[in-house]
Amino acid sequence: MTLQDELLRVERGFWTGGADYYRQNLDDQCVTVFTEMAGTFKKEDIARMISDAARWRDLDLDIKGCLQPAPGFAILTYAVKATRMNNGSYVAAVTSAYVKRNGAWKMVLHQQTPLATGQAAST
Repeated sequence: MTLQDELLRVERGFWTGGADYYRQNLDDQCVTVFTEMAGTFKKEDIARMISDAARWRDLDLDIKGCLQPAPGFAILTYAVKATRMNNGSYVAAVTSAYVKRNGAWKMVLHQQTPLATGQAAST
């Protein structure tokens, strides 16, 4: 499995998994950047924000780049199109960064820039 495939597998879980998935795959602290919030948050605080009833479906991730600038550190960027179970469609440009701890990739940064529906992130 390539690094990109491995990170993509973990990343998909954040869109579709519940709070326990976040507890298992986030680093102890994670920088998050959304239009409604930004900052450094503890893993448990992020996990408590996850509502299992409002997860995503019809997920389409279009990879724009994957880079491992140093051993044990990797960045994945992509465009996402998805439908929230209770809110309609969503399109965004997304970047996540990971560190490898004890053989597993843990998210340390996640940023989303919402795009107008139908707008695509350029390559």
